[in-house]
Amino acid sequence: MVSEFKLPKELLGGILESANKTRREFLGNLSQELISRVSEKIDSRELVKEILDKKKRSCTLRPEGTASVVRAAIEHGLLSQGAQRLWYGGPMFRYERPQAGRQRQFHQIGVEWLGVADATSDAEVIALAWDLLADLGVGALALEINSLGSPADRAGYRDQLVTWLEAHRAQLDADSQARIHTNPLRVLDSKHPDTQALLAGAPTLADALSPGSRARFDQVQEALSALDIPVVLNPRLVRGLDYYSHTAFEITSSQLGAQATVCGGGRYDGLVEQLGGPSTPAIGWALGMERLVLLLEQRLASGARALAAAVPDLYVVSRGEAAERAALALAVGLRRLGLAVERDASGSAFGKQFKRAERSGAPWVAVIGDDEVASAQLRLRSLLTPHAEDQVLPLGALDNLVRMLQ
Repeated sequence: MVSEFKLPKELLGGILESANKTRREFLGNLSQELISRVSEKIDSRELVKEILDKKKRSCTLRPEGTASVVRAAIEHGLLSQGAQRLWYGGPMFRYERPQAGRQRQFHQIGVEWLGVADATSDAEVIALAWDLLADLGVGALALEINSLGSPADRAGYRDQLVTWLEAHRAQLDADSQARIHTNPLRVLDSKHPDTQALLAGAPTLADALSPGSRARFDQVQEALSALDIPVVLNPRLVRGLDYYSHTAFEITSSQLGAQATVCGGGRYDGLVEQLGGPSTPAIGWALGMERLVLLLEQRLASGARALAAAVPDLYVVSRGEAAERAALALAVGLRRLGLAVERDASGSAFGKQFKRAERSGAPWVAVIGDDEVASAQLRLRSLLTPHAEDQVLPLGALDNLVRMLQ
């Protein structure tokens, strides 16, 4: 049996306040909310809470939301409808020692973007979390990032790492010794101080990346730099499950002391196929509400903002690498100024992107191509009056664009 979970009154109020702010933020930037089941029949993994239902079937309370969202997207045919930008919120359960900001039942909000593969989408997802935390008043933020490479990169690195760990087995802590052959990448995430010191001499995943993976990681960092998000490279930041690939990241705050991570995420291009769906690129993150509330205790008295519309204020279409970078900077910049903006990251023909813009319900579409980038301009087109002429505006004049769209 799972005992009844009760939060202190002031903590519960903080969670609800923060959740409402977050919901408004997500409604402005993401298309659809998914609410998934609390328990599922899945294989039991380390540190999860397993129970028996009335028919004596083994069920595992969900430790996180990603698999549930992916399964729901597959079962309801969402993946056949193009890229999906989804968010969720709810209770999660982990069978581990409680500590400050971490309970056995806790609450998460998360974002899962399915069907987006380009490097600028990685930066856009990270920017959504970064801006959300900054908007909620969380200070002393830092973004730690690493590349896990492709499955082939990781397989080659795994062999190198296992060989090195075996050579140093006697110096590892007991948990790390048990993981050498079952989950060696998780050894890199060990919190044991002696193991951490030893790992300074271990081979790094960065040295095992293929030229293609390295170039992709460079593109992610360049996009983040263009969004004024500082990056700290952390070669020990890993994910233990084999469906993760390429970008992995954590957003930390020094205000939390030893438990510094506020938000964690990464790209998981292999998960949809593992759960029976088509091969689908995907990226997401999750944020723990209890830990967030610890940071917001003195900031939750501020007034609430108006509920953002589920329909975006602007849809952004682009083609070409330079145009996609400009479109990303435009979308994030306008979101920071309070607009709901959806960016088409498909790279498909403009005709297809315009059709998706019309289906989004946005009243305006911003068009950025090679010619617009060369002239540092964008074309603003009304979707409510299709025969009206496009307006040409400077790419950097965000304040003027905001006034036009509001």
